[in-house]
Amino acid sequence: MRDGTKVTKEGIDQETGAITTPIYQTSSYAYPIGEKYRYSREVNPTVLKLAEMIADLEEAEMGVAFSSGMGAISSTLLTLVKPGSKVLIHRDMFGRTYRFFNDFLKSWGVKVDAANPGKIIEAAASDKYDIVFVENISNPILRVVDVVTLSKVCRENNSLLIVDSTFATPINQKPIVQGADIVLHSASKFIAGHNDVIAGLAAGKKDYMTKIDLIRRTLGTSLDPHAAYLVIRGMKTLKIRMDVINSNSLKIAEFLTEHPKVRTVYYPGLKTHPDYEIARKVLKGFGGVVSFDVKGTMEDSIRLMNKFNVILAAQTLGGVNSTISHPATMSHRTLSPEERKLVGITDTMLRLSVGIEDVDDLIEDLDKALSSI
Repeated sequence: MRDGTKVTKEGIDQETGAITTPIYQTSSYAYPIGEKYRYSREVNPTVLKLAEMIADLEEAEMGVAFSSGMGAISSTLLTLVKPGSKVLIHRDMFGRTYRFFNDFLKSWGVKVDAANPGKIIEAAASDKYDIVFVENISNPILRVVDVVTLSKVCRENNSLLIVDSTFATPINQKPIVQGADIVLHSASKFIAGHNDVIAGLAAGKKDYMTKIDLIRRTLGTSLDPHAAYLVIRGMKTLKIRMDVINSNSLKIAEFLTEHPKVRTVYYPGLKTHPDYEIARKVLKGFGGVVSFDVKGTMEDSIRLMNKFNVILAAQTLGGVNSTISHPATMSHRTLSPEERKLVGITDTMLRLSVGIEDVDDLIEDLDKALSSI
């Protein structure tokens, strides 16, 4: 591709010649012909194809597929940490991920430090960590991590860098190419892209991924073959969807910036964003999520979600249809009010996941709903 984006290659099924990957809906495989697979919790041909495709797309040595994004995160971390390990994260991340580190891993004797928004590089340079875990575009305040610089710091300190790239996707950034060791995705979001499947993906260096894959088999965080098929199908249109989503999102962010009922807009493609220059450096596109604060009360924000005709109120993102959610009571409800305040999640913040609908229809929908409160 002229823009450097790698084409998603599925290939043909070597057993049958099928031009789309078959769904191998079986629990077991006959011996000796099926000895390579044995049991679908361990290996399934449909799931294995998806793992190969994410490795190819991320330009990594090996990929692994999981039953969910949190399955990818938990299996990866449980492979790599042990009691006494030191891990660095940042506070502005998906609430369930934050809870996994601070509640679960800490109870196992893992030391977890959390950097404030925008301070992860300074924190990584200030101490020796076994693992540094970041979201390259944070959820939901959309701070952008300079993965290129952070990877250099991690190499100097012998730290393993893991990047959750769900918001960026391989279309907008390839963390492995920029120096990360492992990249993770909630494939339920932009990669699958249709709000109809739950899945997780990881890719990275083969020595790490082989160990992670063995833990996946043991923990049972294995992906169903039909779900894998849906992710493969979605992945084939990822580039064209993200091109539209990137374009729509920037136009909507610019519109919201000028709207009298909006206090603050969070989007890395805006020059007013604190990480705008970093985003231009490390991202090819600014992504499909726009967060904004409504002028009014929390009740006004919640009520606004039910005033749209095109945009759907739902706790998800990354689909072809636009969705909107209230982080304080939805995706980040597990954080305390004090934790949300420290991160910068206000009671009036809404998180808009922009889809592929006509952008003028989306802007009209937003304008009508905002003007009604």
